[in-house]
Amino acid sequence: MAEGRIRTGQPHTARIWNYWLGGEDHYEVDRQAGEQIRALHPGIGEYARADRAFLKEAVSHLVTRCGIRQFLDIGTGLPTADNTHEVAQRLAPESRVVYVDNDPIVLAHAEALLTSTPEGRTDYLEEDLRNVGTILERAGKTLDLSRPVALILLGVVIFVEDDAEAYGIVRRLMDALPSGSHLVLSHTITRPDMPDVDAAVEFWNAHGTPKLTQRTPEAVERFFDGLELLPPGVVSCNRWHATPVDGEPPAEVAMFAGVGRKA
Repeated sequence: MAEGRIRTGQPHTARIWNYWLGGEDHYEVDRQAGEQIRALHPGIGEYARADRAFLKEAVSHLVTRCGIRQFLDIGTGLPTADNTHEVAQRLAPESRVVYVDNDPIVLAHAEALLTSTPEGRTDYLEEDLRNVGTILERAGKTLDLSRPVALILLGVVIFVEDDAEAYGIVRRLMDALPSGSHLVLSHTITRPDMPDVDAAVEFWNAHGTPKLTQRTPEAVERFFDGLELLPPGVVSCNRWHATPVDGEPPAEVAMFAGVGRKA
């Protein structure tokens, strides 16, 4: 059923992202679009790798430093190396992870995600980010929502164009989680010194699906209002806890990220 809903004639974000990460789940139309975007912004492939590195770093930090054992990962995307459950259960085998995505492409590959250590559990829900109540109800069958949860929203609220709706979704999700829960979020940014990013986004929105919305770094930080931002705050995702090379941090990418704790 999912395969029947997959549109192979139009480039798709998840498949292009997979292409940039060196995966195999993409079509010629995705490769062509990916290369056209790369021509507009040669560093775009670094975004995918930086976002994946941030996920690994953030999940590792939450498991080892914050004692988190439950993860709600919304906007999962296509499976690749070091998925949330792999990182978490490698460090704490009893970790529980629920993935959520409404993409038929991801659904077709869901079995690749549905692996778990014997001590933990991994589950997958087909649901839209906007259906907050349904997500929480269904996730509660796997996760204990009375105990801290890490809510992971990597590159997904960019698909909610309306600011009030985007902030409202994140707030409703975090309001439903208990004290000690964390928000892990990344978002494509727009900034005057990165004009090639705007050109790449404009090309994507004219040719690909789904459309995406950029926000300023300050607007991304607003998603963490009311939370305690963990150091170093909202920064280029490849700089979150990155080890400087020769004393210098890595060059910024236009994907910013942060981790916040609910008091």
